[in-house]
Amino acid sequence: MIPKYSKAAVLRKFGEDLQIEDVPIPEKIEENAILVKNKISSICGTDVHLWQGELNLKVDLPVILGHEMVGEIIKLGAGVEVDSLGNELKVGDRVIWAHGDCGTCYYCTVEKKPTLCTHRRQYMYETMEKYPYLMGGFSEYGYILPNSGRVKVPATVSSKLASLCSCAFRSVMNSFNQLGKISSEDNIVIQGTGPLGLLAICVAKKAGAKNVIAIGGPKERLELAKDMGADYIIDIAEVRTTEERQAKINEVTNHLGADIVMEYSGFPGAVEEGLQYIRKNGKYVIVGQLGSGKVEIMPSLITAKNLTLIGSYSGDISHYYQALCFVEKYQHEVPFEKLITNEYPLKDINEALKNMKAFKEIKPLVILD
Repeated sequence: MIPKYSKAAVLRKFGEDLQIEDVPIPEKIEENAILVKNKISSICGTDVHLWQGELNLKVDLPVILGHEMVGEIIKLGAGVEVDSLGNELKVGDRVIWAHGDCGTCYYCTVEKKPTLCTHRRQYMYETMEKYPYLMGGFSEYGYILPNSGRVKVPATVSSKLASLCSCAFRSVMNSFNQLGKISSEDNIVIQGTGPLGLLAICVAKKAGAKNVIAIGGPKERLELAKDMGADYIIDIAEVRTTEERQAKINEVTNHLGADIVMEYSGFPGAVEEGLQYIRKNGKYVIVGQLGSGKVEIMPSLITAKNLTLIGSYSGDISHYYQALCFVEKYQHEVPFEKLITNEYPLKDINEALKNMKAFKEIKPLVILD
């Protein structure tokens, strides 16, 4: 029996504690929509930034925070028979799902970039006071919009690892797709050793990069970076200046600089640094910048080095699928479990967010089942 209300963590004012509230569960399930019982929702750095009001994105408070969820289907809307890849769906299946893309705007149809959809509906950015209410991950129940892509979770992939694919890993997959082919001669610098950077390390290494150089901290994360496949690490607490870090990179790259730099740190100053680390005719992929922070750069550096700059935002359902496939294939070779640093019940969500903000966690889970 489906209850009338779902316990959910609601943000009513930026910077304040979330409140556990009873949020209505919609009785009417739209055509092509799905109602799920959320099993797990992992916590993302973006959750912390939104909670603090630091995102350069529109947020319609009050919202249910969280957007990296795995749900078990409890009710299918009319017309739902398969997932976005044609796999049969039924009650009891586990799924992960994307934001809702309209499918009819310029970016959906001509550009084929649904992440840039003009009318995109995004989980944890829409108010919980309007139907269908359950628009966030830190909730016992969830609602998959009719125009949200959805992928069935393989039986061999745990819900814990599947949650990584619901945001962090799909964003990484999108960035590598936009980067293009990696060769066995490429030296790649990964800026940031949070969840995105750590996942990017293993993707770069499995893609065949010659060397992966991770820049970040603290030491515990740098040790994990090694486990994820980094060939070299640079501790920002010990190698403090851009010039010193560049010297370290030059030692590995025959003084040419990195072929590719990929920014996952979220720190605006990293972009200024990253431009220094790239060799002539290299590529810079910027993924972690969603805040309102600003930084000064010298544009002539881009011209003189003949650089290619690539911005990569979020991910569409194809990237969720790619992330699941990567986890399914490499879960016995890559220690994904080490990224999961803690588990919290819903009632302890504020403690979890504060620990995430203080960098005490890498990828904690909120257990909802």
